[in-house]
Amino acid sequence: MLWTVLLALLVLLLLQTQLCVCLRELRAAGSSSPPSRSRNATQQRLPGAIIIGVRKGGTRALLEMLNLHPDVEVAKAEVHYFNMEEHYRRGLAWYRAQMPFTLPGQLTVEKTPGYFASPQVPERVWEMNPAVRLLLIVRDPAERLVSDYTQVLHNRVTRHKPYQPLEELLFRQGHINPAYKALQRSLYHQHLDRWLDVFPREQVHVVDGEALIRHPFPELRRAERFLDLPPRIAPSNFYFNTTKGFYCLLSAGGHDKCLDESKGRPHAPLSSQAFRKLCRYFREPNRLFFEMVGRSFCWC
Repeated sequence: MLWTVLLALLVLLLLQTQLCVCLRELRAAGSSSPPSRSRNATQQRLPGAIIIGVRKGGTRALLEMLNLHPDVEVAKAEVHYFNMEEHYRRGLAWYRAQMPFTLPGQLTVEKTPGYFASPQVPERVWEMNPAVRLLLIVRDPAERLVSDYTQVLHNRVTRHKPYQPLEELLFRQGHINPAYKALQRSLYHQHLDRWLDVFPREQVHVVDGEALIRHPFPELRRAERFLDLPPRIAPSNFYFNTTKGFYCLLSAGGHDKCLDESKGRPHAPLSSQAFRKLCRYFREPNRLFFEMVGRSFCWC
């Protein structure tokens, strides 16, 4: 009888030992299993490309069009990390946290048009990543200035705040006012010169804003090549919306998207005489910019 009890206890002990071994093996297998290709396989990465400007040049359209590419994920909001001190002081960990989740091999793109004209930004971007690719979308600087004012005017009217007519801001005693901020933002050569002091020219790709709106596909194909992306954006991704008067986007899944109502907003009034003066003022700055980028644009 005693031997029977001892034998049963021995069997139970052996079974318990074997059970512990099995449990350890199961835990080890679970911890070493590869992550799924869902959110667990993604992470937030610093951008490999940044749309640096220009303000009111078509940066939102360019971002949304690039987002059609399956290898691209974009930061939905303007981050203003490099040009706002309260953001920059938070450090790269904060900046990374503003980026979308991406799979390995996908390109993260951020856009903040305020970067282009901010003197401190080029060196800060270089310190973040000297190999980052920069996209600069430009349009006629006189038209850009009027569009810039129009946005500010709309915001002030919406908030029931007073505003000055454009010509009062643009002119002083009949002459162009060089201190007007919207005018300064349109002096592309001055701002690009600061970027080229830090980055080589081949890391800056210039996009024609007017061409992007009129015929988006060729400009997007050039952007794909600059970003070393396989050609995935096609003419079928665009359709002309006759009501809005510009192209809208069609994703591979059949979802369409048009830019919001602020795009294509009628410009604030500016007399034809004042606009001609503005065009004359920009002739020399435009010529210098054309020399810097090695191409010309049909501006006023």
